[in-house]
Amino acid sequence: MPTSSRLAVARHATVAVAATALTLLLSGCAFMAVATAPAKPASPTRTALAMQADALFWQTLHSGRYEDIGRALEVQTAAYLENPGDALTAAHAGWLHIWRLAENGRLPQVPATITNDAVMARKYFEEAVRLQPGEARFQGFLGSVLLAEGAIHKDEKLTRRGYYTLLDSVDAWPEFNLFTAGYSMSRQPADSARFKEALQMQWRTLDLCAGEAVNRQDPDFGRYMALATTSGPKRVCWNSWIAPHNFEGFVLNMGDMLVKAGDVATARKIYASARHSPTYGQWKHRALLEQRIAEAAENVAAFSAAVVPGGPKVPDAKRLMIHTTVACMACHQQ
Repeated sequence: MPTSSRLAVARHATVAVAATALTLLLSGCAFMAVATAPAKPASPTRTALAMQADALFWQTLHSGRYEDIGRALEVQTAAYLENPGDALTAAHAGWLHIWRLAENGRLPQVPATITNDAVMARKYFEEAVRLQPGEARFQGFLGSVLLAEGAIHKDEKLTRRGYYTLLDSVDAWPEFNLFTAGYSMSRQPADSARFKEALQMQWRTLDLCAGEAVNRQDPDFGRYMALATTSGPKRVCWNSWIAPHNFEGFVLNMGDMLVKAGDVATARKIYASARHSPTYGQWKHRALLEQRIAEAAENVAAFSAAVVPGGPKVPDAKRLMIHTTVACMACHQQ
């Protein structure tokens, strides 16, 4: 090779090495710049607008006014933008997005863009967890929306992240997040390992709330109703101001899951446990539960059927609770 050619090759090699070095240097600078950026601080105070947004949030949720979610979300988002360090405001925005997505069967026609609520809910719960990492409820909701978003976009990485986030949330507050995780996974096929795990999570919730292993063949939960409390980690086992019919909603879902698993006899007993609630007579969805008791056997196939997005509307009586128009309201509507 002539000397001039060897010099040209050498120059090209030198330029390539220099370019690579520069790229690595810039990449390293970018990494360090991001890694050393200050963390977003949590706000020590809440604004007047945040308090107004909270009041509207609870009023809308407890009244079951699905049609007013947009108005409540506008105020909640404005409050968040005014003070982005407010973890509770972020969480409430996430919850409104979850509700709009979960009960979209209320809409006369479901738009494809309803799926964007999963993305927004995940964003707001990520913010809430980042700002208040010790709040296990935020962690559980984040895991739940990650599962939903993963399913929508067929993204296995998101799905796995959601699953393990849920398991971490269970460790943090099992009485609350065993239900959250199990409910979120109730969509899985009845014969899948995930669905079976989800159903066991519901049994484990009952065991924790009862303080002992509940009889799997004859689950008479009436004997445990005197344990109801409004304080401590077990407060989430019972009805509260936040979830006025939490207990009734829990057994509605668990009964549905048992029906889906083909265990009709036990499902009827779990459903019937709702009647032990002192507020059962005021529960707006008791007729739905009573219908499920009567039709449990025929609902085995209905609850196992795949839900087809954009398919024909199916009445709540023939849908698993998580797919109904009371997916949130069964627990939260006054």
